[in-house]
Amino acid sequence: MQVANEEQAEYWGSSPSGAKWLTYEEQMDELLEPVLDLVFERASLQPGMRVLDIGCGTGASSVRAAQIVGSTGHVLAADLAQPFLNRAEQRASEHGLDNIDFQYADVQTYPFPEADRDAMISRFGVMFFEDPVAAFANMSRALKPGGLMTFAAWGPLSGNPWFKTPHIAACARLGNPPPMDRNAPGPLAFHDQDRVSGLLADAGLTEIVVDQVPTHLHICSTLEDCAKLCTRIGPAARLITLFEGDDQDVLAIQQAVAEAFRPFATENTVEIPALINLFQARRPETG
Repeated sequence: MQVANEEQAEYWGSSPSGAKWLTYEEQMDELLEPVLDLVFERASLQPGMRVLDIGCGTGASSVRAAQIVGSTGHVLAADLAQPFLNRAEQRASEHGLDNIDFQYADVQTYPFPEADRDAMISRFGVMFFEDPVAAFANMSRALKPGGLMTFAAWGPLSGNPWFKTPHIAACARLGNPPPMDRNAPGPLAFHDQDRVSGLLADAGLTEIVVDQVPTHLHICSTLEDCAKLCTRIGPAARLITLFEGDDQDVLAIQQAVAEAFRPFATENTVEIPALINLFQARRPETG
């Protein structure tokens, strides 16, 4: 299989950073469940539908979709990280689901069956393409005419303390990383609603709708545990790796994050405000 996104395949498939998502799967699924709820509320999947799940990760979205579409429907779950797919397949088996297939695929180039799917969904799985127009066009070809895409991406950094606060804490301790293109492939690449709407239009999609939705990420744990997670996954973790931070650096960053997140914490829960971009678009009925 041709892989256009080799850097992303390496990052998610075999790097220590990608492996951390397996280690902290339960915490991350809990944290991001409100975002998955938003995707499913908008997608309005129904029994019998055939669904394409892009960037399925360890399978939370795929399992929920398969449960909704039922035995008369089907989910094709694609990801660029084989370890994630292995875990997702295990989760599907644990739930007794046989209406899911898992596919290792670079979505930018993978030859999905033409006009085979009623809907596409994704929770944070579409911001990593080297050529997003090519990727969206390829996904669109997999949809039946009139088929609907629904996907979530992170909104602006200013509205997402989960990213901004650990980044500030890590920079204060370790220094600033080299400047980078804010639209480059990565978690925040789709923060600009107008830009992404233009990408979807360039890919031939129509009826494009985008909403910026405030929500809260939640962790049913202590403030300290939440801060620790921020130094294992996310921007602080990347800076710690980049600057080869030691245990004292990690502890200092955790303490700074915990203090900044204190207003969001109760005794056993941390509720972190978030701003999510929700996009929907259709494959044209004709053409």
